[in-house]
Amino acid sequence: MSTILALDIGTEFVKAVLARPDKKGNLEILGIGKAKQTEGNMHAGAVADIPAVVSVCEDALVQVEEQAHERASLTVVGIAGELIKGNTTTVNYTRKNPNKPITEAEMNEIIKKVQQKSGEVAKKTVALEVGNDNVEVRLINSAIVSLTIDGYKISNPVGFKGSDIIIQFYTAFAPLIHVAAIEKVCAELNLDLLTVAVEPFAVCRACLGDDVDSNFSGVVMDIGGGTTDIAVVEDGGVEGTKMFSIGGRSFTHQIAESLGVDFDTAENYKLDYDTGELDDRVKSKVETALSRNISVWLTGVEVALEDFESMGSLPRNILLCGGGASLSLLQETLAVSDWYEGLPFSRRPIIHLIDVSDLPNLIIKNAPELDHSFATALGLLRVGVDTLASAPEEHKLRAKIAKLLQN
Repeated sequence: MSTILALDIGTEFVKAVLARPDKKGNLEILGIGKAKQTEGNMHAGAVADIPAVVSVCEDALVQVEEQAHERASLTVVGIAGELIKGNTTTVNYTRKNPNKPITEAEMNEIIKKVQQKSGEVAKKTVALEVGNDNVEVRLINSAIVSLTIDGYKISNPVGFKGSDIIIQFYTAFAPLIHVAAIEKVCAELNLDLLTVAVEPFAVCRACLGDDVDSNFSGVVMDIGGGTTDIAVVEDGGVEGTKMFSIGGRSFTHQIAESLGVDFDTAENYKLDYDTGELDDRVKSKVETALSRNISVWLTGVEVALEDFESMGSLPRNILLCGGGASLSLLQETLAVSDWYEGLPFSRRPIIHLIDVSDLPNLIIKNAPELDHSFATALGLLRVGVDTLASAPEEHKLRAKIAKLLQN
């Protein structure tokens, strides 16, 4: 089968993973690459300097292709940032002829109406935030969360009769300018862009794997260099995604400002904090600076999760990934502080750092560097498989109408 390249263009690093899907739904990892960005290449998770980003991507691609002994082509690229709007919309639809069996064509029409409605909301929201009524947005991802007919929850609506359809549908939109920058990067690299995917949505796909009936529930937090991306998954369905512009670089800047050192020195202090290589005096100052920034970061987390209060109760499992999640003080604060008490958690959340060896349907042979910071790239691979999927054999809703959900 065709190989798929995942390109996670982050604020701090570009990560690339090349894989080959098999007929059983597995992904065999062929090669990985990682190249450091220069400050100014990205802004709030979006490409800010196309030629500079292209150069860094080339460095990562060279590593991948040398490991895999294959040239990358079909590519899935992640997109993040505060202007990415991902929400789950509930739509009530009354059928004109309830005695007529539901067809795929009818479902296709319903989905188009939901996407159109969600797009209008996303455009208004982005226009308000950027102060430009003429801003254009593009549909990036869409997925069924749940569907009921006349009060009965079903997995495949095709062939059923009924009057009232209630469909929960996740859609994510991005400003066209951000998508166009990614398209330009891929064109400069001679890569065949298969699709662009919202990064927290992609991480959820990594956790779900090939199981269309997965009952996985959890809160996924991807803490990158420039942004924190959050997704809530309930019973295998993505309830929504939220992002805010605080990531690993913010922690580094706080250390630099508090200790009066340059950015590179502050970054080294941050990395050395967990290894025990700092003397007690410096470590105490670094910890104070980190604690101050983590407090601000937690406020962003709380604000993001408040939007999910309509769910009733948030999943207790919180899965962390991204380079910023490596910070032990951040993990510890999430695990033991009372930050969650104003949110709809039934009990204290359980904090996990994603272990890629636990992700389903991955065949990893020779990639020791593959850790939680690559979770987004691995999820992008899964989105690529979804996109390539032809008419599926399964008779489940998410599989049955997968082609209808491609943008």
